[in-house]
Amino acid sequence: MKLGIIGFGNMAEAILGGILSSEFVVKEDVTASGRDESMLSKASEKYGIHVKRDNKEVAEDADVILLSVKPQILADVIEEIKDVCTQEKLIISIAAGKSMQWLEAAFGCEHKIVRCMPNTPALVGEGCTGICFSSLVSDEEKSYALQLFSCVGKAQEVPEKLMDVVVGISGSAPAYVFMFIEAMADAAVEMGMPRRQAYDFAAQAVMGSAKLLLETGKHPGELKDMVCSPAGTTIAAVRVLEEKGMRAAVMDAVIRCIERSKEL
Repeated sequence: MKLGIIGFGNMAEAILGGILSSEFVVKEDVTASGRDESMLSKASEKYGIHVKRDNKEVAEDADVILLSVKPQILADVIEEIKDVCTQEKLIISIAAGKSMQWLEAAFGCEHKIVRCMPNTPALVGEGCTGICFSSLVSDEEKSYALQLFSCVGKAQEVPEKLMDVVVGISGSAPAYVFMFIEAMADAAVEMGMPRRQAYDFAAQAVMGSAKLLLETGKHPGELKDMVCSPAGTTIAAVRVLEEKGMRAAVMDAVIRCIERSKEL
């Protein structure tokens, strides 16, 4: 199937790189458009795909349309392309907060719509994408969408009512993790460690811990207890985090993120 990417930015590039390297799609079957001329030049020169300045042309030629634009401009983009978006085309949106009902209203009729929420670790092939489907999407098309996003990490189907939760716990979560890494590194720097080395230690600890959780399937509390020796260094640190309300702060932040996604 021919893939049209409307809005060629960092996330679109990550997806493109993943699907081309896995040979899920060949470059001759991909066309992209976007506002950033330098990104379009990169799409053409680095990846060898077709590029166009006209979103409508991209949509008209494609069997699958990936809408990779910000929620704030999605309505304008859909207005540009809706006349050439027949009901045979599969439409994939990665815009946060825009429901399938909203998308169908913007297009003016029912469509085969896939709503996705990827996150920025897709840039290094370690993304996590939540996906839901409208009723017109076939099993074959569902498989296509899941495979497409599996090229840049993990992809799971979720009911649409949980898509805003996906935003809070996955889509926006890298920012929380980066803040945690930065804070740990700041403490190490204060205690004498060079900053670059501090980032390396902190980031590797986070990555390794996440991998340990995923690969063992153990409860995070159990893994935490494995590190906490009696009267040791780790339990002393954990007590401070509990005193400062780390759990409550994280929960409140994620819930506020979910609420904001619903407001968009």
